[in-house]
This record gives sequence, structure tokens and C-alpha cells, in this order.
Amino acid sequence: MRKLSAISAAMLASALVLSGCATSNDTGSTATDTGSSSTNSDSSSSSTTAAESSVLESVLAAGAVRCGTRDALPGFAVLQDSGEHVGFDSDFCRAIAAAVFGDADAVEMVDLETADRFTALQSGAVDVLVRNTTWTATRDGAEAATFLHPNFYDGQGMMVASNSGFDSISDMNGAIVCVAKGTTTEGNAALESSRLGLGWEVRSFDETDLILEAFIAGQCDGWSSDVSQLTGFRSAYPDGPNALKILPEVFSKEPLAPAVLDGDTQWAQIVNWAVLATIQAEEFGITSANVDSIRSSTEDVGILRFLGAEVPGSDGSAVLDPGLGLPTDFAYQIVKQVGNYGEIFERHLTPLGLERGVNALWTDGGLMYAPPYR
Repeated sequence: MRKLSAISAAMLASALVLSGCATSNDTGSTATDTGSSSTNSDSSSSSTTAAESSVLESVLAAGAVRCGTRDALPGFAVLQDSGEHVGFDSDFCRAIAAAVFGDADAVEMVDLETADRFTALQSGAVDVLVRNTTWTATRDGAEAATFLHPNFYDGQGMMVASNSGFDSISDMNGAIVCVAKGTTTEGNAALESSRLGLGWEVRSFDETDLILEAFIAGQCDGWSSDVSQLTGFRSAYPDGPNALKILPEVFSKEPLAPAVLDGDTQWAQIVNWAVLATIQAEEFGITSANVDSIRSSTEDVGILRFLGAEVPGSDGSAVLDPGLGLPTDFAYQIVKQVGNYGEIFERHLTPLGLERGVNALWTDGGLMYAPPYR
């Protein structure tokens, strides 16, 4: 797995200087944007410039996918001492690389601060964002970003100390609620307080480390963020996870999705189908352990097409090429090297105590559904 190159780092630094670091956003939990940013000439120009050339061509020339991510969100993306990024989002970065190159390690993980994510995408410092980022209308319209199929459906919640005496959000009248600054989390907390008439004092912090320090120091009655993120931080809490509890209410929709720069339909389709392939593989019952045996033994035409194998027909055998700009065996490479959606979820999120819920397959009552591959 490749780290951020010196060239990529220089491009990002230059972009941040030129932009004045003016963009304020975040993911669906660590960072969820307030939705107040507006399109400016710099982002419009960046989008136009990037659209003049093919992202796929530049990715192939570079020999790696530059994936904007993060380095310290348990379960989703953590930079280990070995230099390897591990987590749910990290695996989706690897899935994109497996689709394009047939090599899941052909990826540069570019760690981005919350406020820098869209600037990095607009400047071309990264090819794709896979950084637990919430898909919102304002981000779609004002950040020159195209969001793809969500890889995780989340919602905002509240975490409190186990001995706080709070069993419900409605118990928290007049509470001090701490959130990440400049995010949709901040706005959602204010709206929920107003809706319920609870009079919260919402305190915002630039970094989650600062929220943790304030929480430990007793400066926060509650910590509000996406439930997945709260679960991750709870798992790594210094006093142990049992010292905290997450209240049952979820009061926002936070579809977390990869994003690419506006203007390159082919690249958007490539990233989209890399995500969808993991979902379809799980529906077919194809795993990293059985994909080779299924590919060599099945007579199911749908599975053969999906895995890029030859499909017998009246005019002889043929391999389906849907014209996505990907190798015909891209789905096979993703499943073989990274796994299906369920495997990725169980590897990184199940150990935190997260259940599939709405992230189950549609056949199990969830929202995960892939269009037909034919």
C-alpha cells in the first residue's frame, strides 16, 4: 500500500494556500458540513480544468489511485505504526484500486483534515474521497463534488458518560453538547435542541481530539456525532467503552459516500461500480474464500458475467464488457483481494459492536442494493 507521495503532498499544500483554507466541511460525523458553503470561482475553475482531462488516464499514468481519507477513526480508517491504513473506508479505497489495476495495493492513502477534503478534491490532489463524508444537497451543488452510492448509512446520535443519569436525549435539558466545528453535526445538534425545547449549549471544537479532552475534563455533558463515529471513539476511550453509553435516539440522516470531482462521468461510474460490486458479490454469496471455486464451477450466467468469465451462447462464448472503462474481471479482483460488502463490514465494524441495520442487503430488509450487472 502506497503512502502520500511528495508530489501529492506538495499539490495539496499549494491548493490549500491558494484557497486560503476557506472551505468548511466534514463527514457525516467527524465531519458533516453545515451546508453553508457556496460555489466560488476557484472551485468552478478547478472543476472545469479537471474535466478537460480524464481522471482515469491520469490515474493509470500515475500507477495508483490517490484516495483522500483519514488516519484516526477507529473502524473506518486508522494509520497503524507499520504505515498501513486499516479500516472500512480504507478497504473501499483498496477496492477502487483493485478494480482499476487488479492490485488492491495500488493506492496512495492521502490523510486529509476535515476542512481540507473538498479543497483537495477540487485541486486534483486526490482522485476520490472515501472519508466518511455525508452526501448533502449543498455539497452536491456547491463543492464541485459528485457523490456515489453510499457505502454506509449513518445517523447522528449522542454519547454520554454511563453514570450521567441520562437515558434519553429528552433528559438532557440545558446540557452542554460538544461537537466538531463547522459540520452538519453542529447544525443538527442546534436544530434538535430547538425542536425539543432543550436549550442545549452547543460547543464546537476544531478537532475530535479536543472534544475528547473536553469530555474527559467534564466540560461536556454529551458528545454528538454520527453513531458509527461515536461507536469507534467509545471503543478506544481511555477509561474503557463501558464508561460511556450511546443514547438510543438517532436524529439525522447521514449517508456516507465516496465522492469524485464533477465533470468526469467515466471516473464517477468506475468508483460507483467498485462500491456496487462489493454489494452484488454479497448478494450472490461470493466471498474472497470461494470466488475462485464459484467462478470455475458455476453455470449461473449472472455470476459468470459479474466475475468477468466467459458466458456460453449460441455463437460461442463471450465475456461481458459493459463499457465502464474497467477490466472485465474488475469485480473478481475486488472480491478476491478485498472481499464482499459483508466481509468488509464484519472485518472492521462488527468488532466495534455496530450491527448491519439499514446497511444490510435489501433482501434482508436493508438499503444495500446494486443495479443489475448485465
